[in-house]
Amino acid sequence: MTKDQIKAFLSEKPGYLKEGAERLSEKLNCSVETCRHALKEARIEAKEGNTNENESVITEFQTFLDKNEIAPEDVKSVKFWQTMSGDQRFSVVTKGDEASKHELKKEIEDFAAQYSPKVSKIKTKKLTDPCVYEISLPDIHYGKRTEETLQDLETNFMSCIEDLVEKASGLDIEQFLLPIGNDGMNSEGMRRTTTKGTPQDDAADWKDTFRGYWQLMVRAIDHLKEIAPVHVIVVSGNHDFERMFYAGDVISGWYKNDKNVTVDNSLEQRKYFEYGNNMIMFTHGDKEKPAEMPLIMATEQPLMFARCNFREAHCGHLHKEMVNEYRGIKVRFLPSICSNDSWHKGMGYEAKRTAQAHIWSKERGYEGYLQTNVI
Repeated sequence: MTKDQIKAFLSEKPGYLKEGAERLSEKLNCSVETCRHALKEARIEAKEGNTNENESVITEFQTFLDKNEIAPEDVKSVKFWQTMSGDQRFSVVTKGDEASKHELKKEIEDFAAQYSPKVSKIKTKKLTDPCVYEISLPDIHYGKRTEETLQDLETNFMSCIEDLVEKASGLDIEQFLLPIGNDGMNSEGMRRTTTKGTPQDDAADWKDTFRGYWQLMVRAIDHLKEIAPVHVIVVSGNHDFERMFYAGDVISGWYKNDKNVTVDNSLEQRKYFEYGNNMIMFTHGDKEKPAEMPLIMATEQPLMFARCNFREAHCGHLHKEMVNEYRGIKVRFLPSICSNDSWHKGMGYEAKRTAQAHIWSKERGYEGYLQTNVI
């Protein structure tokens, strides 16, 4: 390639301006010296042209503050960056209003105090081939602005739960395993950003989305606990780390006196579940490298790892199914029923909207899954 051709490439993909000449030469299959000269000139031209782009992203940042009624003095930090395609992005972290935190705490306490759940007695039957039935619906992003309403999302969620239970009518279910969270809510609430501060387009007020989400989980748990005991595992995500902990505490308090429901709302990033000869690790999947998960499992839970012959890691985050095996341990990224927002649709990110339920035999290990699709 000539120097002008390299500069044209850099103009289309300015993210490569950060690369060194050697790495750029390997990518473009041209001489290091030509890349060095092209990079030098392209960086000078980019610096001269950055003024208008900077003004544009600053205007967008100010619009974001105005739209979400965030005062400049309440901003703790702002991070600006550029994608490889040249798009400007920013993330915002606010200082946090102590009064609002106390208000949120009171909301949680009031919700839990309003209800004393009816504890039903499960009609036990003799199980000839007991199993754990794991119903996993990660990444529903409750509150995200999409083509569907929140009521549509709730209807789809409960329909998936009910359909997966109906399909399992021939199983001897000893216990339901219900991982919740995994970006259960779309944002951290008042800030309308992810946990790291990336702005999100929410469809409703933060109080309504918080209340709507945990009440939806209660509906699902109430449906399941009429059939078999339910173990709920709260898995933190990268959109709602704080709020999922609050929601987990509400749900834990809700079923405090119900022996049919147990809740794991511990603060660990990764949660573990042992059943017979099975070990399952639950994590969102945005922080760990999949190939390193077997070592993480063995390091964090060595005794459980040694006891169990069947080991898997179940993750969310990708909104699509992807299964790989590393050192005999399967790492499953599970699909989502979430509808696309305008950004994902514009980028062409499409995946089948699917819910899965996984069957775990106490002795024989993982025996497959049942599936239902959102049409």
